[in-house]
Amino acid sequence: MEDLKKIIKKCGSGDARAQAKLYELFAPKMFGVCLRYSKDSTEAEDNLQEGFLRVYTYISKFRHEGSFEGWMRRIMVNVSLEKFRKQHSVYPVEDVTIYESQNYTEDIIDKISAMELIELIQDLTPRYRMVFNLYVIEGLNHKEISEKMNISEGTSKSNLSRAREILQRKVKELYGEVGSTKNSTA
Repeated sequence: MEDLKKIIKKCGSGDARAQAKLYELFAPKMFGVCLRYSKDSTEAEDNLQEGFLRVYTYISKFRHEGSFEGWMRRIMVNVSLEKFRKQHSVYPVEDVTIYESQNYTEDIIDKISAMELIELIQDLTPRYRMVFNLYVIEGLNHKEISEKMNISEGTSKSNLSRAREILQRKVKELYGEVGSTKNSTA
């Protein structure tokens, strides 16, 4: 932990070796964060690079109160959100009630690997992917998502519901009905 504090302090002074060491320590994990918010690995790499530039720029403002990794993660998510807002217009959904009453089974996730799930999430439209990740992965509520993405809470709810519906359909297409066996006869 002391080593990390030294690296952070040196990065704040513009030490290129310390910046390279910080990148080496955190890039793999932060790439995973960026990948969840990106359409592909190229976009994730761009977000990672932009995120590290911001980390280096603002690292002297890190107060060592809480997790440095968490602080860095927030930067990566915010870079991804900013890129999303610049590239995509978000349109509200008019009738969110159709999405609020649907039930989803939790065991659907048991059927697929983490990498397959990431690929399925990357196939979602950008706004569905963003809302899904902010809600499911980052743990934000719909009010927080609406503020970050400049959308209504209802739009956030409907986008999450639609993303879940799409993911479930894709999993069912890949693996058959959840809870049923492929060889059962009626």
